[in-house]
Amino acid sequence: MLRVHFTPDDLARVRIAPHPDPLAETILSLPALQSPGSHGVALSGWRERTRTGVVPALRPLLELAPAGPGEYLPEAFTHATASTLEEGLDHTWSLPRRQWTADLRATDQLRPRAPRWIHALHHGDREWGSLVRQALSRYHAMAIAPYWAQLTAAAHSDRGTRAMTLADAGVDGLLSTLHSDIRWALPVLHVPCASDADLRLPGSGVLLVPTFFWPSPLALVDNADPERPLVLRYPVALDLANYRALWARSAPTGPDGGLTALLGTTRARVLQAVENTASTSELALRTGISDATASHHTGVLRAAGLVATRREGSRVRHELTPLGRALLGDGSP
Repeated sequence: MLRVHFTPDDLARVRIAPHPDPLAETILSLPALQSPGSHGVALSGWRERTRTGVVPALRPLLELAPAGPGEYLPEAFTHATASTLEEGLDHTWSLPRRQWTADLRATDQLRPRAPRWIHALHHGDREWGSLVRQALSRYHAMAIAPYWAQLTAAAHSDRGTRAMTLADAGVDGLLSTLHSDIRWALPVLHVPCASDADLRLPGSGVLLVPTFFWPSPLALVDNADPERPLVLRYPVALDLANYRALWARSAPTGPDGGLTALLGTTRARVLQAVENTASTSELALRTGISDATASHHTGVLRAAGLVATRREGSRVRHELTPLGRALLGDGSP
């Protein structure tokens, strides 16, 4: 168990990432790809489709982030919180040499039988660096990018739920409900870990980042710069039906494809119709559904923090919240 000790400054600097990280999700998906038991049947369709595209040029990635209990993830590739894959790759390859050295030291300790080429990569070998970067871009395009709109939409929805928890119950409530395996007892956060350790934060805070491929919470400390915020990746809690919607072969065609895959056709149309403030009856007319159905869907969207409703006399008006507007925005990886 990892015991993360917060100072008052750390509690004041707890943040929720606005989106998942494309590079980290790419890396974290590799053990899931190789482990049939990961996420149960929730990833089975994604895993079967992705495995067919793993050509020989991509096989080094399976060694970079292998499956199995206690395996060490390459933290140089999982610590960034970029909005695009290229930004994440640029960040990784611009890390100071001390970061790569620190990560290699951890690799030697936790993966003593790691392939020698991984050592060459950490020592700055340009040929291996180029091969790995190209392989990650190619694998991401096949395994992650086709589902990115759905992943982003689900993350936005989860962030809205967390934000409402923060508003209603404060930081205590937020940290207490992150994940069933995480326990919060002020001022210590207990996170599952292969070893028993205490981590005392220096006041730089914590960044909470959703993940879809890693089945348990994952705390990442910058090995070279301990003053940076702790990155805590937590699994997004979705039921099996929502997971299957996320891992559909691809989003339906059109700009609202990811939204439709996440919310369903009718509810996605209602959310888009609210982009211009409207009453319940106006939404029903715009979407071709009954007033009762429109009222039901706006209620669900309101509970998710995507829609706000205000009363004007005897009528109600629905409008998008900032989260709802973000959900309708560009979700490119």
